[in-house]
Amino acid sequence: MAIHHTAVLVVEDEALVRMAIAGELEEAGFEVFEAANASEAIELLIAHTQIEVLFTVIDMPGGVDGIEFAAAVRERWPSIKIIATSGHRRVDIDTLPVEARFMAKPYNPDLVILAIMEMVATGSSP
Repeated sequence: MAIHHTAVLVVEDEALVRMAIAGELEEAGFEVFEAANASEAIELLIAHTQIEVLFTVIDMPGGVDGIEFAAAVRERWPSIKIIATSGHRRVDIDTLPVEARFMAKPYNPDLVILAIMEMVATGSSP
């Protein structure tokens, strides 16, 4: 199924988890970029202006967690849709930037794909 080449940036520090969801998204027709941390992700966002969706883990190593990272992305690239995920904690939607979604791990890749399609189609997230 073609998704009109929507570009998605997957930020996940666990390589196998990142590769798995990236593979699922590619099979669904998305153009996928991968980063292991916020620094790599920022470099990709700067270099690839076609990125429309950020799928990021909240609990990442380094000085910035996923919530802070998502807020920074929302501020610099307000049109990017954001989905945050965590297997260690539940996140209140009020903690995330405006128009972001939360998905608990383990997540269903089909639901991730559906959420991305909805967010891109509507131009925002509920």
